[in-house]
Amino acid sequence: MKKRTKLTVCAAALIVGSLFAKGMQSKGQAADHRDLSDADKVQTASPSVTGALHVEGTQLCGSDGKPVQLRGISTHGIGWFPDYINEECFAQFRNEWNANLIRLAMYTAENAGYCTDGDKEYLKSLVRRGVECATQNDMYVIIDWHILSDNNPNDHVEEAKAFFEEMSSAYADADNVIYEICNEPNGSASWQDVKDYAGQIIPVIRSHEKDAVIIVGTPNWCQFVDQAAADPITGYDNLMYALHFYAATHKEDLRARMGAAVDAGLPVFVSEYGICDASGNGALDIEQANAWVDAMNARGISYAMWNLSNKDESSSILKASCTKTSGFETEDLNPGGQWLRGMLKGELPDPEQIREAEKEVSGALTLMQDGIEITAVVKNSWEAEGQKVYQYDLTLKNTGASDVEQWAVDLTFDGAVKLSDGWNGDYTADGTSLHITSKDYNGKIPAGGSVIDIGFIVSGGTISM
Repeated sequence: MKKRTKLTVCAAALIVGSLFAKGMQSKGQAADHRDLSDADKVQTASPSVTGALHVEGTQLCGSDGKPVQLRGISTHGIGWFPDYINEECFAQFRNEWNANLIRLAMYTAENAGYCTDGDKEYLKSLVRRGVECATQNDMYVIIDWHILSDNNPNDHVEEAKAFFEEMSSAYADADNVIYEICNEPNGSASWQDVKDYAGQIIPVIRSHEKDAVIIVGTPNWCQFVDQAAADPITGYDNLMYALHFYAATHKEDLRARMGAAVDAGLPVFVSEYGICDASGNGALDIEQANAWVDAMNARGISYAMWNLSNKDESSSILKASCTKTSGFETEDLNPGGQWLRGMLKGELPDPEQIREAEKEVSGALTLMQDGIEITAVVKNSWEAEGQKVYQYDLTLKNTGASDVEQWAVDLTFDGAVKLSDGWNGDYTADGTSLHITSKDYNGKIPAGGSVIDIGFIVSGGTISM
Protein backbone atom coordinates (compact mmCIF):
# COMPACT_ATOMS: atom_id res chain seq x y z
CA MET A 1 0.00 0.00 0.00
CA LYS A 2 1.10 3.64 -0.23
CA LYS A 3 3.61 5.70 1.44
CA ARG A 4 4.98 8.74 3.16
CA THR A 5 7.98 9.04 5.34
CA LYS A 6 6.57 8.33 8.75
CA LEU A 7 5.49 4.73 9.34
CA THR A 8 3.76 3.46 12.44
CA VAL A 9 4.32 -0.22 13.18
CA CYS A 10 1.10 -1.70 14.49
CA ALA A 11 -0.17 -4.99 15.81
CA ALA A 12 0.86 -8.12 13.99
CA ALA A 13 -1.56 -9.83 11.64
CA LEU A 14 -1.84 -13.58 11.93
CA ILE A 15 -0.85 -15.62 8.95
CA VAL A 16 -3.33 -18.39 9.59
CA GLY A 17 -2.49 -20.95 6.98
CA SER A 18 -1.66 -24.60 6.63
CA LEU A 19 -0.94 -24.84 2.91
CA PHE A 20 1.83 -23.25 0.89
CA ALA A 21 2.49 -23.92 -2.78
CA LYS A 22 6.11 -23.74 -3.93
CA GLY A 23 6.43 -22.59 -7.52
CA MET A 24 3.63 -21.83 -9.99
CA GLN A 25 2.59 -25.02 -11.67
CA SER A 26 2.05 -25.54 -15.36
CA LYS A 27 -1.51 -25.93 -16.62
CA GLY A 28 -3.13 -29.11 -15.38
CA GLN A 29 -0.44 -29.91 -12.81
CA ALA A 30 -1.39 -29.86 -9.13
CA ALA A 31 0.47 -27.47 -6.86
CA ASP A 32 2.99 -29.02 -4.46
CA HIS A 33 1.78 -28.00 -1.00
CA ARG A 34 3.71 -28.19 2.23
CA ASP A 35 2.65 -27.60 5.80
CA LEU A 36 3.69 -24.27 7.24
CA SER A 37 6.16 -24.46 10.06
CA ASP A 38 5.30 -22.67 13.30
CA ALA A 39 7.69 -19.91 12.31
CA ASP A 40 5.82 -19.39 9.05
CA LYS A 41 2.38 -19.17 10.64
CA VAL A 42 2.83 -15.76 12.23
CA GLN A 43 4.32 -12.77 10.53
CA THR A 44 3.94 -9.04 11.04
CA ALA A 45 2.35 -7.96 7.76
CA SER A 46 3.24 -4.32 7.26
CA PRO A 47 5.36 -2.56 4.66
CA SER A 48 7.95 -1.57 7.27
CA VAL A 49 8.45 -5.22 8.26
CA THR A 50 7.51 -7.47 5.35
CA GLY A 51 8.44 -4.96 2.66
CA ALA A 52 7.60 -5.40 -1.00
CA LEU A 53 5.35 -8.37 -1.65
CA HIS A 54 5.70 -11.07 -4.26
CA VAL A 55 3.98 -14.33 -5.19
CA GLU A 56 5.52 -17.75 -4.69
CA GLY A 57 3.33 -20.53 -6.03
CA THR A 58 -0.13 -19.73 -4.71
CA GLN A 59 1.07 -17.72 -1.71
CA LEU A 60 1.60 -14.01 -1.18
CA CYS A 61 5.00 -13.55 0.49
CA GLY A 62 7.09 -10.81 2.02
CA SER A 63 10.54 -9.73 0.92
CA ASP A 64 12.05 -12.46 3.13
CA GLY A 65 10.05 -15.15 1.33
CA LYS A 66 7.77 -15.90 4.28
CA PRO A 67 3.98 -16.14 3.75
CA VAL A 68 1.96 -12.97 4.27
CA GLN A 69 -1.79 -12.63 4.68
CA LEU A 70 -3.43 -9.24 4.16
CA ARG A 71 -6.76 -8.58 5.87
CA GLY A 72 -8.71 -5.36 5.80
CA ILE A 73 -11.50 -3.37 4.22
CA SER A 74 -12.53 -1.88 0.89
CA THR A 75 -13.92 1.59 0.56
CA HIS A 76 -17.17 2.09 -1.27
CA GLY A 77 -16.86 4.30 -4.36
CA ILE A 78 -14.34 6.95 -3.36
CA GLY A 79 -16.11 9.57 -5.44
CA TRP A 80 -19.32 9.10 -3.45
CA PHE A 81 -17.78 8.64 0.01
CA PRO A 82 -14.53 10.62 -0.09
CA ASP A 83 -14.49 11.76 3.53
CA TYR A 84 -13.47 8.36 4.88
CA ILE A 85 -10.13 8.69 3.13
CA ASN A 86 -8.33 10.31 6.02
CA GLU A 87 -5.37 9.39 8.17
CA GLU A 88 -7.31 9.10 11.44
CA CYS A 89 -9.81 6.66 9.92
CA PHE A 90 -7.10 4.41 8.51
CA ALA A 91 -5.17 4.63 11.78
CA GLN A 92 -8.14 3.26 13.71
CA PHE A 93 -8.44 0.28 11.37
CA ARG A 94 -4.72 -0.38 11.73
CA ASN A 95 -4.19 0.24 15.42
CA GLU A 96 -7.52 -0.84 16.95
CA TRP A 97 -8.87 -3.37 14.44
CA ASN A 98 -5.56 -4.98 13.33
CA ALA A 99 -6.29 -4.35 9.63
CA ASN A 100 -3.22 -4.17 7.40
CA LEU A 101 -4.98 -3.54 4.06
CA ILE A 102 -7.09 -0.79 2.52
CA ARG A 103 -8.68 -1.15 -0.91
CA LEU A 104 -9.48 2.07 -2.78
CA ALA A 105 -12.47 1.40 -5.05
CA MET A 106 -12.64 3.90 -7.92
CA TYR A 107 -15.73 3.28 -10.07
CA THR A 108 -15.23 3.61 -13.80
CA ALA A 109 -18.73 3.78 -15.31
CA GLU A 110 -21.41 4.49 -12.72
CA ASN A 111 -22.65 7.99 -11.85
CA ALA A 112 -19.58 10.25 -11.67
CA GLY A 113 -17.41 7.34 -12.78
CA TYR A 114 -13.87 7.91 -14.01
CA CYS A 115 -14.71 6.95 -17.62
CA THR A 116 -18.16 8.54 -17.78
CA ASP A 117 -19.02 11.89 -16.22
CA GLY A 118 -16.61 11.89 -13.27
CA ASP A 119 -13.88 14.42 -12.55
CA LYS A 120 -10.75 12.43 -13.41
CA GLU A 121 -8.33 14.73 -11.62
CA TYR A 122 -10.44 14.76 -8.45
CA LEU A 123 -10.76 10.98 -8.43
CA LYS A 124 -7.01 10.55 -8.94
CA SER A 125 -6.39 12.98 -6.09
CA LEU A 126 -8.55 10.77 -3.84
CA VAL A 127 -6.51 7.73 -4.86
CA ARG A 128 -3.29 9.58 -4.07
CA ARG A 129 -4.70 10.71 -0.72
CA GLY A 130 -5.73 7.13 0.07
CA VAL A 131 -2.28 5.80 -0.76
CA GLU A 132 -0.68 8.43 1.41
CA CYS A 133 -2.99 7.74 4.37
CA ALA A 134 -2.36 4.00 4.09
CA THR A 135 1.39 4.54 3.91
CA GLN A 136 1.31 6.89 6.87
CA ASN A 137 -0.28 4.05 8.84
CA ASP A 138 2.04 1.29 7.62
CA MET A 139 -0.63 -0.47 5.57
CA TYR A 140 -0.76 -2.09 2.17
CA VAL A 141 -3.16 -0.50 -0.32
CA ILE A 142 -4.97 -1.74 -3.42
CA ILE A 143 -5.64 0.71 -6.24
CA ASP A 144 -8.85 -0.75 -7.66
CA TRP A 145 -10.04 0.01 -11.23
CA HIS A 146 -13.64 -0.73 -10.26
CA ILE A 147 -15.47 -1.82 -13.40
CA LEU A 148 -19.02 -3.01 -12.75
CA SER A 149 -21.87 -1.79 -14.98
CA ASP A 150 -19.39 -1.52 -17.85
CA ASN A 151 -19.15 -5.35 -17.70
CA ASN A 152 -16.18 -5.83 -20.03
CA PRO A 153 -12.87 -4.21 -19.06
CA ASN A 154 -12.02 -3.70 -22.74
CA ASP A 155 -14.77 -1.06 -22.98
CA HIS A 156 -12.40 1.46 -21.38
CA VAL A 157 -9.01 -0.09 -22.02
CA GLU A 158 -7.40 3.14 -23.28
CA GLU A 159 -8.47 5.06 -20.17
CA ALA A 160 -7.21 2.18 -18.02
CA LYS A 161 -3.82 2.24 -19.74
CA ALA A 162 -3.46 5.97 -19.13
CA PHE A 163 -4.57 5.63 -15.50
CA PHE A 164 -2.21 2.79 -14.65
CA GLU A 165 0.62 4.49 -16.54
CA GLU A 166 0.25 7.48 -14.22
CA MET A 167 -0.23 5.48 -11.02
CA SER A 168 2.56 2.96 -11.59
CA SER A 169 4.93 5.78 -12.52
CA ALA A 170 4.03 7.70 -9.36
CA TYR A 171 4.45 4.66 -7.09
CA ALA A 172 7.30 2.86 -8.81
CA ASP A 173 9.37 2.98 -5.61
CA ALA A 174 6.55 2.14 -3.20
CA ASP A 175 6.63 -1.22 -1.45
CA ASN A 176 3.00 -1.19 -0.36
CA VAL A 177 0.96 -0.66 -3.54
CA ILE A 178 -1.04 -3.43 -5.22
CA TYR A 179 -2.83 -2.90 -8.54
CA GLU A 180 -6.28 -4.41 -9.17
CA ILE A 181 -6.81 -3.91 -12.87
CA CYS A 182 -10.47 -4.93 -13.35
CA ASN A 183 -12.84 -5.28 -10.42
CA GLU A 184 -15.64 -7.59 -11.62
CA PRO A 185 -15.86 -8.63 -15.27
CA ASN A 186 -19.47 -9.74 -15.77
CA GLY A 187 -22.25 -10.20 -18.27
CA SER A 188 -20.87 -11.61 -21.50
CA ALA A 189 -17.24 -10.80 -20.63
CA SER A 190 -15.25 -14.01 -21.08
CA TRP A 191 -11.97 -15.11 -19.59
CA GLN A 192 -10.39 -14.53 -23.01
CA ASP A 193 -11.71 -10.93 -22.91
CA VAL A 194 -10.07 -10.47 -19.52
CA LYS A 195 -6.79 -11.99 -20.74
CA ASP A 196 -6.80 -9.69 -23.79
CA TYR A 197 -7.32 -6.69 -21.52
CA ALA A 198 -4.70 -7.81 -19.00
CA GLY A 199 -2.25 -8.28 -21.86
CA GLN A 200 -2.48 -4.55 -22.52
CA ILE A 201 -2.51 -3.28 -18.92
CA ILE A 202 0.14 -5.45 -17.27
CA PRO A 203 2.94 -4.23 -19.59
CA VAL A 204 2.03 -0.62 -18.77
CA ILE A 205 2.46 -1.28 -15.04
CA ARG A 206 5.57 -3.40 -15.57
CA SER A 207 7.24 -0.59 -17.53
CA HIS A 208 7.51 1.32 -14.25
CA GLU A 209 7.06 -1.30 -11.53
CA LYS A 210 8.51 -4.67 -12.49
CA ASP A 211 7.67 -6.49 -9.26
CA ALA A 212 4.42 -5.05 -7.86
CA VAL A 213 1.62 -7.52 -7.21
CA ILE A 214 -1.18 -7.24 -9.78
CA ILE A 215 -4.67 -8.67 -9.18
CA VAL A 216 -6.64 -9.76 -12.24
CA GLY A 217 -10.43 -10.06 -12.07
CA THR A 218 -12.21 -13.21 -13.26
CA PRO A 219 -15.55 -13.60 -15.11
CA ASN A 220 -19.02 -13.65 -13.59
CA TRP A 221 -18.29 -11.04 -10.92
CA CYS A 222 -15.01 -12.74 -9.98
CA GLN A 223 -16.42 -16.19 -9.36
CA PHE A 224 -15.00 -18.17 -12.31
CA VAL A 225 -11.52 -18.67 -10.90
CA ASP A 226 -11.61 -22.18 -12.32
CA GLN A 227 -11.38 -20.70 -15.82
CA ALA A 228 -8.28 -18.74 -14.84
CA ALA A 229 -6.78 -21.83 -13.23
CA ALA A 230 -7.29 -23.81 -16.44
CA ASP A 231 -5.70 -21.09 -18.60
CA PRO A 232 -3.59 -18.69 -16.50
CA ILE A 233 -1.81 -15.61 -17.85
CA THR A 234 1.79 -16.44 -18.69
CA GLY A 235 4.93 -14.40 -19.13
CA TYR A 236 4.65 -12.36 -15.93
CA ASP A 237 5.45 -12.91 -12.27
CA ASN A 238 3.55 -11.68 -9.21
CA LEU A 239 0.05 -12.02 -10.63
CA MET A 240 -2.93 -13.01 -8.50
CA TYR A 241 -6.54 -13.66 -9.44
CA ALA A 242 -9.62 -12.20 -7.76
CA LEU A 243 -12.42 -14.19 -6.21
CA HIS A 244 -15.38 -12.30 -4.73
CA PHE A 245 -18.15 -13.73 -2.56
CA TYR A 246 -21.18 -12.60 -0.57
CA ALA A 247 -21.75 -15.11 2.19
CA ALA A 248 -25.57 -15.19 2.17
CA THR A 249 -25.51 -16.04 -1.56
CA HIS A 250 -22.22 -17.83 -2.24
CA LYS A 251 -21.63 -20.86 -0.07
CA GLU A 252 -20.04 -24.31 -0.22
CA ASP A 253 -19.96 -24.55 -4.02
CA LEU A 254 -17.91 -21.39 -4.50
CA ARG A 255 -15.62 -22.27 -1.58
CA ALA A 256 -14.96 -25.61 -3.26
CA ARG A 257 -14.20 -23.84 -6.54
CA MET A 258 -11.75 -21.57 -4.73
CA GLY A 259 -10.02 -24.53 -3.12
CA ALA A 260 -9.79 -26.43 -6.41
CA ALA A 261 -8.29 -23.39 -8.15
CA VAL A 262 -5.64 -23.02 -5.46
CA ASP A 263 -4.90 -26.74 -5.59
CA ALA A 264 -4.39 -26.35 -9.36
CA GLY A 265 -1.74 -23.69 -8.67
CA LEU A 266 -3.72 -20.43 -8.97
CA PRO A 267 -2.78 -17.59 -6.56
CA VAL A 268 -6.16 -16.31 -5.32
CA PHE A 269 -6.82 -12.96 -3.63
CA VAL A 270 -10.30 -12.24 -2.24
CA SER A 271 -10.19 -8.52 -2.95
CA GLU A 272 -13.88 -8.06 -2.11
CA TYR A 273 -16.37 -9.98 -0.02
CA GLY A 274 -19.51 -9.33 1.97
CA ILE A 275 -21.39 -11.24 4.63
CA CYS A 276 -24.85 -10.29 3.32
CA ASP A 277 -26.31 -11.30 -0.04
CA ALA A 278 -24.89 -10.49 -3.47
CA SER A 279 -26.98 -7.32 -3.80
CA GLY A 280 -24.97 -5.78 -0.97
CA ASN A 281 -28.08 -5.86 1.17
CA GLY A 282 -30.31 -8.35 2.94
CA ALA A 283 -29.75 -10.41 6.05
CA LEU A 284 -26.26 -11.37 7.17
CA ASP A 285 -25.23 -15.02 7.14
CA ILE A 286 -22.75 -15.22 9.99
CA GLU A 287 -22.34 -18.99 9.90
CA GLN A 288 -21.35 -18.86 6.22
CA ALA A 289 -19.16 -15.79 6.81
CA ASN A 290 -17.26 -17.62 9.53
CA ALA A 291 -16.90 -20.67 7.27
CA TRP A 292 -15.41 -18.47 4.56
CA VAL A 293 -12.92 -16.94 7.01
CA ASP A 294 -11.86 -20.40 8.14
CA ALA A 295 -11.37 -21.50 4.52
CA MET A 296 -9.35 -18.41 3.57
CA ASN A 297 -7.22 -18.54 6.68
CA ALA A 298 -6.51 -22.24 6.15
CA ARG A 299 -4.89 -21.39 2.81
CA GLY A 300 -3.33 -18.06 3.75
CA ILE A 301 -5.59 -16.20 1.29
CA SER A 302 -5.78 -12.42 1.71
CA TYR A 303 -9.13 -10.61 1.85
CA ALA A 304 -10.85 -7.21 2.03
CA MET A 305 -14.45 -6.71 3.19
CA TRP A 306 -16.96 -4.48 1.38
CA ASN A 307 -17.52 -1.64 2.45
CA LEU A 308 -16.39 1.43 4.35
CA SER A 309 -19.36 3.79 4.19
CA ASN A 310 -22.60 4.75 5.93
CA LYS A 311 -24.75 3.85 2.92
CA ASP A 312 -28.11 2.55 4.08
CA GLU A 313 -27.50 -1.11 3.28
CA SER A 314 -26.29 -4.09 5.25
CA SER A 315 -22.89 -4.37 3.52
CA SER A 316 -21.85 -0.99 4.93
CA ILE A 317 -19.91 -1.27 8.17
CA LEU A 318 -21.36 1.99 9.50
CA LYS A 319 -24.93 2.84 10.40
CA ALA A 320 -26.66 5.30 8.08
CA SER A 321 -27.05 7.61 11.08
CA CYS A 322 -23.29 7.74 11.70
CA THR A 323 -21.80 11.01 10.48
CA LYS A 324 -18.30 10.36 11.83
CA THR A 325 -15.39 9.80 9.48
CA SER A 326 -13.11 8.32 12.17
CA GLY A 327 -13.21 7.39 15.86
CA PHE A 328 -16.00 4.84 15.36
CA GLU A 329 -17.57 3.36 18.49
CA THR A 330 -19.69 0.22 18.75
CA GLU A 331 -22.89 2.25 18.54
CA ASP A 332 -21.72 3.63 15.16
CA LEU A 333 -21.27 0.19 13.61
CA ASN A 334 -23.71 -1.88 11.63
CA PRO A 335 -23.79 -5.58 12.61
CA GLY A 336 -21.41 -6.28 9.73
CA GLY A 337 -18.99 -3.72 11.10
CA GLN A 338 -19.15 -5.33 14.52
CA TRP A 339 -18.45 -8.70 12.91
CA LEU A 340 -15.49 -7.33 10.95
CA ARG A 341 -13.91 -5.68 13.98
CA GLY A 342 -14.17 -8.87 16.01
CA MET A 343 -12.94 -11.06 13.18
CA LEU A 344 -9.85 -8.93 12.49
CA LYS A 345 -9.02 -9.00 16.19
CA GLY A 346 -9.25 -12.79 16.21
CA GLU A 347 -12.62 -12.93 17.94
CA LEU A 348 -15.20 -14.38 15.53
CA PRO A 349 -18.51 -13.03 16.84
CA ASP A 350 -21.27 -15.38 17.92
CA PRO A 351 -23.97 -15.53 15.21
CA GLU A 352 -26.74 -14.96 17.74
CA GLN A 353 -25.12 -11.73 18.96
CA ILE A 354 -24.94 -10.42 15.40
CA ARG A 355 -28.57 -11.38 14.76
CA GLU A 356 -29.60 -9.40 17.84
CA ALA A 357 -27.58 -6.43 16.56
CA GLU A 358 -29.35 -6.75 13.18
CA LYS A 359 -32.72 -6.60 14.89
CA GLU A 360 -31.73 -3.44 16.75
CA VAL A 361 -30.49 -1.68 13.60
CA SER A 362 -33.42 -2.67 11.41
CA GLY A 363 -36.11 -1.98 13.99
CA ALA A 364 -37.17 -5.64 13.81
CA LEU A 365 -40.48 -6.70 15.29
CA THR A 366 -40.73 -9.90 17.29
CA LEU A 367 -44.08 -11.65 17.70
CA MET A 368 -45.11 -14.94 19.32
CA GLN A 369 -47.71 -17.30 17.87
CA ASP A 370 -48.31 -20.84 19.11
CA GLY A 371 -44.76 -21.32 20.37
CA ILE A 372 -43.15 -19.81 17.26
CA GLU A 373 -41.12 -16.62 17.61
CA ILE A 374 -41.54 -14.52 14.46
CA THR A 375 -38.91 -11.89 13.73
CA ALA A 376 -39.88 -9.51 10.91
CA VAL A 377 -37.30 -7.16 9.41
CA VAL A 378 -37.84 -4.48 6.76
CA LYS A 379 -34.94 -5.05 4.35
CA ASN A 380 -35.94 -2.49 1.71
CA SER A 381 -38.59 0.13 1.02
CA TRP A 382 -39.41 2.33 -1.95
CA GLU A 383 -42.19 4.36 -3.61
CA ALA A 384 -44.30 2.87 -6.42
CA GLU A 385 -47.53 4.25 -7.88
CA GLY A 386 -47.91 6.69 -5.03
CA GLN A 387 -47.62 4.03 -2.31
CA LYS A 388 -44.86 2.90 -0.01
CA VAL A 389 -43.63 -0.62 -0.78
CA TYR A 390 -41.88 -2.78 1.84
CA GLN A 391 -39.74 -5.89 1.53
CA TYR A 392 -39.85 -8.03 4.66
CA ASP A 393 -37.63 -10.91 5.74
CA LEU A 394 -38.94 -13.35 8.36
CA THR A 395 -37.17 -15.71 10.74
CA LEU A 396 -39.27 -18.30 12.55
CA LYS A 397 -37.87 -19.90 15.70
CA ASN A 398 -39.49 -22.85 17.46
CA THR A 399 -39.28 -21.97 21.16
CA GLY A 400 -41.23 -25.06 22.24
CA ALA A 401 -39.98 -28.44 23.47
CA SER A 402 -41.43 -30.40 20.52
CA ASP A 403 -40.78 -30.31 16.80
CA VAL A 404 -43.18 -28.34 14.60
CA GLU A 405 -44.16 -30.37 11.51
CA GLN A 406 -45.97 -27.60 9.59
CA TRP A 407 -46.16 -23.93 10.46
CA ALA A 408 -48.61 -21.13 9.76
CA VAL A 409 -48.39 -17.50 10.83
CA ASP A 410 -50.72 -14.50 10.60
CA LEU A 411 -49.44 -10.95 10.39
CA THR A 412 -51.56 -7.85 10.99
CA PHE A 413 -50.81 -4.54 9.29
CA ASP A 414 -51.80 -0.96 10.09
CA GLY A 415 -53.62 -0.66 6.76
CA ALA A 416 -55.03 -2.81 3.98
CA VAL A 417 -52.11 -4.48 2.21
CA LYS A 418 -51.53 -5.63 -1.32
CA LEU A 419 -49.15 -8.56 -1.79
CA SER A 420 -46.89 -8.32 -4.86
CA ASP A 421 -44.41 -11.13 -4.18
CA GLY A 422 -43.55 -13.82 -1.63
CA TRP A 423 -41.03 -16.64 -1.34
CA ASN A 424 -40.54 -19.82 0.67
CA GLY A 425 -44.16 -19.83 1.80
CA ASP A 426 -47.76 -19.72 0.52
CA TYR A 427 -49.36 -16.30 1.00
CA THR A 428 -52.92 -14.98 1.25
CA ALA A 429 -53.64 -11.27 1.79
CA ASP A 430 -57.05 -10.26 3.15
CA GLY A 431 -57.60 -6.65 4.17
CA THR A 432 -55.11 -5.85 6.91
CA SER A 433 -54.01 -9.48 7.37
CA LEU A 434 -51.42 -11.66 5.68
CA HIS A 435 -51.62 -15.43 6.18
CA ILE A 436 -48.47 -17.48 5.46
CA THR A 437 -48.16 -21.26 5.48
CA SER A 438 -45.08 -23.42 5.05
CA LYS A 439 -43.85 -25.18 1.94
CA ASP A 440 -43.21 -28.93 1.91
CA TYR A 441 -39.46 -28.36 2.21
CA ASN A 442 -39.44 -25.93 5.15
CA GLY A 443 -42.44 -26.95 7.26
CA LYS A 444 -40.53 -28.81 9.94
CA ILE A 445 -38.86 -26.74 12.65
CA PRO A 446 -37.02 -28.81 15.29
CA ALA A 447 -37.37 -27.76 18.90
CA GLY A 448 -35.07 -24.78 19.36
CA GLY A 449 -34.47 -24.59 15.60
CA SER A 450 -35.19 -21.82 13.09
CA VAL A 451 -36.35 -21.33 9.52
CA ILE A 452 -34.93 -18.39 7.55
CA ASP A 453 -35.14 -16.94 4.02
CA ILE A 454 -38.89 -16.36 4.19
CA GLY A 455 -39.89 -13.05 2.68
CA PHE A 456 -42.51 -10.99 0.90
CA ILE A 457 -43.19 -7.60 -0.67
CA VAL A 458 -46.34 -5.65 0.22
CA SER A 459 -47.69 -2.15 -0.18
CA GLY A 460 -50.27 -0.22 1.80
CA GLY A 461 -49.15 -0.75 5.37
CA THR A 462 -46.57 -2.00 7.86
CA ILE A 463 -46.75 -4.80 10.40
CA SER A 464 -48.33 -3.74 13.67
CA MET A 465 -48.03 -5.33 17.08
